[in-house]
Amino acid sequence: MIRLEINNIHKNFGGLRVLKGVSLKVEGPELIGLIGPNGAGKTTLTNILDGVIKPTSGTVYLNGRRIDPLPPYKVAQAGFGRTFQVTRAFRRMTVLENLYVPALAMNPTARQRAFRKRAMEVLEFLTMEHLRNEYAQALSGGQQKLLELGRLLMLDPNIMILDEPFAGVHPKLMEIIYQYIYRVNGEGKAIIIISHDMDTIFTLSKRLLVLNYGDLIADGDPEVVKKDPVVIEAYLGRDEEEEE
Repeated sequence: MIRLEINNIHKNFGGLRVLKGVSLKVEGPELIGLIGPNGAGKTTLTNILDGVIKPTSGTVYLNGRRIDPLPPYKVAQAGFGRTFQVTRAFRRMTVLENLYVPALAMNPTARQRAFRKRAMEVLEFLTMEHLRNEYAQALSGGQQKLLELGRLLMLDPNIMILDEPFAGVHPKLMEIIYQYIYRVNGEGKAIIIISHDMDTIFTLSKRLLVLNYGDLIADGDPEVVKKDPVVIEAYLGRDEEEEE
């Protein structure tokens, strides 16, 4: 059973309050969208969840285990994974070698050949098997996004955050990312998608979270949330009314 509990998270950077008491729960294989204007605190919240930074106050529990004090590699071992808005592939390693890294991190005593079959299956699913021996630095931006998704498949976390997975991606590659999300979610994994692409958010999400300058101002069905006047005012924008 997947259970993520975020309890009254605050984060200050000096005098700047970036998160102001954010609380929410993820239970089971939910498919969640997370939106908000630039500076809303989405990336800060993600960095707290994966252990990169520590909250000023508050706690995070994953499947009953407190994870907010843990370093990132321990958080990953606990079952949490994420991608980055700016891809972070090992540029001087091949695509196949990049896929080995998370698998080896989870099982340091294993040999590469133990993961080759799984890695090739991942590459086939992402239609990247022909690129397995290419260096990551030679990939297009969209292909690097796919490679990051492939590394998550190798890590096999229970819950993952995809940070702007569609940014700068060709429509054909977007279809592959859609398939990825549906497949992983169908396998019982919880997914949180951060995106400024409202079409994809409302197409994919079954639940929508809205952050606005550190406050969680909405949490619910996307069709209901997008009609919330507070959300419209904060993020989605109002239709201009003609002056009489």
